[in-house]
Amino acid sequence: MNETKKRILVAGTFDLIHAGHIYLINEAAKLGDVYVIVATDRNRELFSGESPIIPQEQRLEIIRNLKNVKEARLGRNDNDTLKTVKEIHPDIILLGPDQRYSIKILSKGLKEIGQEHIEVKRLKKYYDKYKLHSSSLIKQKIIERSKKNNKR
Repeated sequence: MNETKKRILVAGTFDLIHAGHIYLINEAAKLGDVYVIVATDRNRELFSGESPIIPQEQRLEIIRNLKNVKEARLGRNDNDTLKTVKEIHPDIILLGPDQRYSIKILSKGLKEIGQEHIEVKRLKKYYDKYKLHSSSLIKQKIIERSKKNNKR
């Protein structure tokens, strides 16, 4: 019997790809086929107040070419993530441990659009095997090194 794999949805900016991103995608792949929504530059700026270092098309190309990614697409310009969720039809939405989404609010939104069957989970383990395990830590190190080099 050929059982259909579950569809697992992850989303994020994926700016300055690091081991934590790979860990999230690999953990999602243990649950099924991985579908990724890559945040647009505009939405990242609206959400966090700063635009990504790497432009959206380049981030999308990188994500599309990662080993365990079945499909990747840019988020919507109107930031209506729930519409994209409906288009992908995931069985599970897997949030990263540091993503600011509330499972309760996301589940409520899914119910409002008739998608209450979608399970929302948060990856519990924060991948911190390496010192530079987040985009913000990588950016901080670049800034420190730049300041150090400018003093020379």
